[in-house]
Amino acid sequence: MLNLPNTLTLLRIAAIPAILIAIDEGRTDLALALFIAAGVTDGLDGAIARLTDSRSELGAFLDPLADKGLVLALLIKLTLLGQVDGWVLTIILTRDIVCVAGYMMLFFLTGKAIEIRPSVFGKLATFLQLLGLCGGLFSMWHPSGLPLLPIRAVFAVAAVVTAAAGIQYVMRGLRWYQETPA
Repeated sequence: MLNLPNTLTLLRIAAIPAILIAIDEGRTDLALALFIAAGVTDGLDGAIARLTDSRSELGAFLDPLADKGLVLALLIKLTLLGQVDGWVLTIILTRDIVCVAGYMMLFFLTGKAIEIRPSVFGKLATFLQLLGLCGGLFSMWHPSGLPLLPIRAVFAVAAVVTAAAGIQYVMRGLRWYQETPA
């Protein structure tokens, strides 16, 4: 089970507290470098799993957990530091809670697991969230290099796209539930 892709995913999970600690210690350069490295491992683990045919159930579970953990932990931290507006965090966090709760509810009601496939809106939302987080970390490291206003705009668009993706996922889950035999 601990193949190379899963090891990279576990390293990404381990990077979460390291990034937060680096921010707390004023080492925003290190936090940004770790965040970028986590992003690189996210791309690598999936590519390696596909190329080496080493996909696993553990990896399928851990990869989105690592992604959500990284995004939400940093969103919360940057919101507390005034880099992200609270309403943005609220929308993104609410969408994630609704999706997880909906998935669990569907499993409880049917005894079957719905296949989780990211939508185009979901992928775009994740990209915008990561872009905003990278910009937020960069502006903390180099305050005169990137004004906060464009970062807030990226997060605002990310929140709107995240909400749209959430609606899409809820509709997909409801449709799946209607079509699944009891």
